[in-house]
Amino acid sequence: MARASADSVLSLMDQRLVAALQWDGRLTAERAAHVLGLSPATVRRRLHADGTVRVVISSVARPRNGGSAGALFLRIRVLRGKLDTIVAALAAREDIPFIDVTTSGDEIFAVARTEPGSRDPLVFRQLPSTQAVTSLESATILHVFRLTSEWRHQVLTAPERAALTPAEPVPGATASGSPGPYGVDTDALEQSLIDALTPDARLTAAALAAHTGHPESTVRRRLAQLAAQGRLITQVLVDPHRLGLPIEAKLLLHVAPDHLAAAGQALADHPAVHGAFATSGPSNLHAAAYFPDLTALYGFLSRDLAGLGITHVETAIVSRAAKRTPAPVQPVPGGQGRVNAASKTYAWRSS
Repeated sequence: MARASADSVLSLMDQRLVAALQWDGRLTAERAAHVLGLSPATVRRRLHADGTVRVVISSVARPRNGGSAGALFLRIRVLRGKLDTIVAALAAREDIPFIDVTTSGDEIFAVARTEPGSRDPLVFRQLPSTQAVTSLESATILHVFRLTSEWRHQVLTAPERAALTPAEPVPGATASGSPGPYGVDTDALEQSLIDALTPDARLTAAALAAHTGHPESTVRRRLAQLAAQGRLITQVLVDPHRLGLPIEAKLLLHVAPDHLAAAGQALADHPAVHGAFATSGPSNLHAAAYFPDLTALYGFLSRDLAGLGITHVETAIVSRAAKRTPAPVQPVPGGQGRVNAASKTYAWRSS
């Protein structure tokens, strides 16, 4: 996709291709061209132009290492001048897939994967003992209404969306293994495929076979099985600025218990909202949304939230998305965490 500048808005054609990939991350150029009325050559050229868009495996599709229910929302305030250092230390952890920095200049929002009910060392020991951290709030995700991987850019027609929507998972097509907090157990073959697809979910079966050492026919069969089970969940990584959506807001809401389910679903159904979760804590409903400008955000707060039983709203505007997908990290030597006294840099190893 053509890149005029890092912040330029993509053309409508490129935005439509992004939206198509949101519906089907492994969409072929031929099928995309048929649905969108383009030539396959044009689709291939636009998709491979400059790396503006990446398609990855959603973190919730990583068995035993992904998921959302039971994870923690972290709100971390730090000393002025220490923000980048703390963000870098958090981003190096593979158990923290999402990190946002707000416009306040001293505030970080992050998601930490953890076993439900556990005393996570990061929350209970490492962050509180770090002098650069001035306050820490955590909330457990109790229920998921909307995940970022389910958000769709609203630039396709209804017939186009219908043509791109994957088939419903086959009833009874479940993988063997015991249920766990982050999905189902998996075997070595399936895990190797998911690991290979995580940074690039559009790898061909031939490339996956070469990467994993499994026969291509076996790879194709297992990919089809994952898709039939609804567990090959992809996510399109693209800067929302490039889609004409430069404003991202984090919303912490308090909702009366008898309105919680309806309010959460209403948020999930809103086209601006890319994340909605029921959580523990005084703000029992968390949401994140994209907007074209502050006027649209104000309209959302003043009109769209009305009548949902919301009694309190706190809004934080994101200035920078520091991390939106897991990345491999090198273990930090010397135990659970350390502080380099000379440079005052912080590093914590995932526990």
